Formats: sequence, structure tokens, C-alpha cells
Amino acid sequence: MRKLALSDEILLTIDKPARYIGNEVNAVCKNPEDVQVRVGFAFPDVYDVGMSHLGLQILYDMFNRREDVFCERVYSPWPDLHQIMKEQNIPLFCLESQDPVKDMDFLAITIQYEMCYTNILQVLDLSQIPMYAKDRTADDPIVIGGGPCTYNPEPLADFFDIFYIGEGETVYDELFDLYENHQAAGYDREKFLRAAAKIPGLYVPAFYEVTYKEDGTIASFTPKYEDVPTTIKRQVVEAMSETTYPEKPIVPFIKIVQDRVVLEIMRGCIRGCRFCQAGMVYRPLRERDVEMLKDKAYKMLKSTGHEEISLSSLSSSDYSDLEELINFLIEECDKKHVNISLPSLRIDAFSLDIMQKVQDIKKSSLTFAPEAGSQRLRNVINKGLTVDNILTGSHDAFVGGWNKVKLYFMLGLPTETEEDMRAIPELANEIAALYYDTVPKEQRNGKCQITISTSFFVPKPFTPFQWATMLDPSDYLARAKIVNDHVKEQLNHKSIRYNWHEADVTVLEGILARGDRKISKAILYVYEHGGFFDAWSEFFHYDLWLEAFAACGIDIDFYTKRARSDDEIFPWDFIDVGVTKAFMLREWKTALSETVTPNCRMRCSGCGARQFGGGVCFENQN
Repeated sequence: MRKLALSDEILLTIDKPARYIGNEVNAVCKNPEDVQVRVGFAFPDVYDVGMSHLGLQILYDMFNRREDVFCERVYSPWPDLHQIMKEQNIPLFCLESQDPVKDMDFLAITIQYEMCYTNILQVLDLSQIPMYAKDRTADDPIVIGGGPCTYNPEPLADFFDIFYIGEGETVYDELFDLYENHQAAGYDREKFLRAAAKIPGLYVPAFYEVTYKEDGTIASFTPKYEDVPTTIKRQVVEAMSETTYPEKPIVPFIKIVQDRVVLEIMRGCIRGCRFCQAGMVYRPLRERDVEMLKDKAYKMLKSTGHEEISLSSLSSSDYSDLEELINFLIEECDKKHVNISLPSLRIDAFSLDIMQKVQDIKKSSLTFAPEAGSQRLRNVINKGLTVDNILTGSHDAFVGGWNKVKLYFMLGLPTETEEDMRAIPELANEIAALYYDTVPKEQRNGKCQITISTSFFVPKPFTPFQWATMLDPSDYLARAKIVNDHVKEQLNHKSIRYNWHEADVTVLEGILARGDRKISKAILYVYEHGGFFDAWSEFFHYDLWLEAFAACGIDIDFYTKRARSDDEIFPWDFIDVGVTKAFMLREWKTALSETVTPNCRMRCSGCGARQFGGGVCFENQN
């Protein structure tokens, strides 16, 4: 029996002790003596959230397929355990072996959203690893970060030894081999990092120097050594069907955010929404082979006993063999009484037909994401969705038996006017009216329910909107009030419900998303003054962040409200994601002229992703 890192006494006093004991079904346990490389793979949020993350599942499976590597999971302890670990000097541990994280060779941290930045420091602090990369010695693990937020790693640059830019399946093997060679030759941390910096896609922040102009913008970003690359090239998997994919995902002990089998059907997107970072940085669209997906779905359901399977992609409707895959899953899942979840479908006749099949018994709500209320603003953001599309989809859904519709919008988009804001409740009212016109009284399953949700727009790196400005929290809330007041004026207001996002969180996200290295001081200040779990509203303290920015001499408006010139050097410009800055600038100008750019299957727009040599860019070529 393995010895647990936490005593029974502690486990019995904390919330959900099953988060910390490991040993779940399909967890990988190896003898540490039999491996050369040990990896603690951290998701800097609580187990309940982190266990749902597909990227971690894929890499955990891939790393552990190597006999010489043992990869284990690490999550952020909940505040109750955090306090106990601090008081009793208990180091943070990996779930599988229960060994301290500081004994690992690598601490890999996936960085999924900006609001987890203080939790990254929590993981380092509880692991008893020096916060700053410059203070670490040969006895400390190599701290490496990956995931979507590394497309601007600069606010975290001081805390990481390496950032992995792009998709994890490509060069990790090369990195582990390099580490083993350096261990055999007598390990020197600096020499290892210097060699690692030459591997494509790996960015070692300590080897780069930033200089600033008087106005605070970046003057130059240059490598300190000649043998360190000037630009870091995003890693891309060209052939998705040739990569590994987990067949035995870990089955959690407790209910988690997404307690189901997840089948990634493709990566990338053809749509080109101008606000969407994922749509740009995961280009080009690459599909997995339908036979591979059938095989993986069968094996994962068998090995986990899950009662739900979900298809993962940015726009499932664009998968070429969707109908074949769905028909297979319906047949397979029907036998096993497994539910099929289909997020990110466009609401057209084809999708509704599919949804009819999979939601035969239980009609849950339908989701549209028009993102903007007016056609003008939808053209600005390149949403490519017309009122007719929305109303036709809604009509077909009501005929099919649905009576609940969720609508997602953004407020604060570039060029937004009051008219655009008022168009949101007007569209909701039109859909509600359509329901009462379409469904005869005697056939109605209660009244229809239209739920509007608005988040506030955050301009992300590597999008055409990276040049856009932001607003103050009060301005965002004023826009939400316009929408809310106008909802009450609608004829069908009793059928409409309205929710909106926190405005102060949005502003902070914007600072962290577009910040430079100066921001790291504020992140550390917040953590040292008790701030972490910022992604959870009950633990988020905006006042503490304002205090941190003031104490560190950081001007919030510089990062949020300032207009960027066309030729400004951004903190992330040293990364080559494949989509060129020239294309994004062109798209920014096209947005301001309220013009739509066709999707990738309609016409190539020359974004640059063709250089990767695969995917949708080459679909129709012999």
C-alpha cells in the first residue's frame, strides 16, 4: 500500500479529500527507480476543473507511453488544504506517487486562462520551488509552461525556465532525450537550458532582452546569445490521425466539471472570427480520420464506463465525416445507454437533424452564439451569421420540439454603438415571437425561454483585434445596463432572461493577456498578499489587483485603453504562430470597413498557415 502524502487526520478535515489521494481507475503508476525522467504535470486550478482538461489527458498518455518517463498529475490545493500545507510545511505532491513536486525533473504547467496566474505561483510556492527562474539551482525541477496563454508568455516570463509554444505532441520527446543526455554527461542547468533553447518551439525567457521606449512601448526584443533563435516557431501537428490519443482516460473519484469521454475530432477552424484567438493560433484546420475516431470512442467508453461522450472541436459542423461519426456513435451509445454531447454546432438544418437523433428523449436547450446583435457588428467581427440563419434555425428547432434557446453575445466590441447593444434584446424578442407564431398553443411545452448572456470583449494576442482598445469596468457595466433596460421594454420580456459577466475581471484579463514583463511584479504582489483562485468569483479581489498595480507603478490604462499604432512591437511579436501579422493587420482594417472575409473552404485569404503543409489549406488539391 502506498503511503499518502496527507495524514488521515488532515484528509478527514478538508473538503473533498478524494482530490488528493490519486490511485483512480486508469491512473498510471510506475516505479520511480525504473525511469530516467520524472514529470509533474500541473493544472493550476482545483482537481474538479483540471481533470476535465483534454490537453493534459493527451500528454499524460503520451509521456507515460515512454518506459523511461513517469508523468504524474498535480493540481492546486483548495484554500482549506493550502492553509494546512503552509502551517505544517507539507510540500505539494504528485497524485500518482505522492512524492513531492520538488523531487521531479520537470514541473510542466498548462496555462489555460489568465485568471490562473496567481495559482501558478501557489503551485511553485507550495512545491517549495523558488518563484523566480533566476533563483533556481540544479536541485530544482525545470519549470516549463504550455497552453493557449503562452502565446503571450511575457507577464509570466520571470517565473518559468521554458515555455513550449504550440501543440505538445511534436518536440517533448526531443526535450526528454536531451535531458537524459545531459544527465548522463553531468548535469549543468544553464547548459541544458541553452541546448533546449535551440529545439524548435521552446522559448527560454532568460536568454532574451527587452528594451523600452520612453512612452513604455517595446523598443527591441533580442536574444542575448548568437546561438539562440530570434523567433520561436509554433509547433503544429500536421497529421492528426498519426498522433497518440488516450484510450484509457483516468476516471475521477468525484464529480468533475465535464465527467465524460472527450473525442477530439479536429483542430483549428475555418471561420476566421476576428475576436477569436483559438481560431487563429490553431490554424490550419486538421481533421482526425473517422475510423480512428470510431476506434478511440469504442475503447474509451469500454475502459471508463462513462455515460456520456462529447465531441471536441472549435466548430463541429465543419468536420467532413460528421454524419458518419454520429451515426456510428448513436448505434454504439444506444446499446450502452450513453448520452452524446455535441457542443459547437452551427444551428442549421443538418445540425438540427443530428440533434433530433441524439436528443430524442430529452430536449435540452439549444445554443446560438451570434456574438453581436446587429448585422453590421456581426460583419465587423466576421461572424458570418445572418438574422435569417438565426431565425430559420430557431424556427426549425421549435418545430422539432425545443422551447429553450441560449444566446451568447459580447459587449464592448470595436465600433460598437448603442444601436448594436439594443439589437441584442430585439433579436431575443424576435426569436420568442417566432416561437409563439410557430408552435400552436395546444402543442406548447410551457412558454419558451430565451436566455441572453453577454461577456465583455477582451482583445487577445494573435487576433485582428489585438490593436483594439478596452474600456473601464464602469463603461462595460453601463453597456450591460442598456441591454438590461431594453430587455424590459420588449413585448416578450417575460420569456427573456439576461445574465452578464463581471466587468472588473474582464479588465484584468485584458491586462494579463496583453501585458509585458513588467506585469510579473504585480502578479507576485497579489499572491504574496493572499490572492489566488482568481478564476473563482468568491476568491477574486479586484481591489487587491488595483493595489498591486499602484504599488508596482503599473498604469492600467496603458495596457487597456491605449490605442496601438500599426507598427507597434507587441510583447508577443517574437512568436511565429504561422498566421502573419500583416494578415491580421489587413483583417483589422477590413473589420473597420465592416466587410466579411470568406471562410477557408470558400477561399484562401493568405493568412500564412499554408506554410505548415497540411490541413484545409491542401484539401482540394490532388
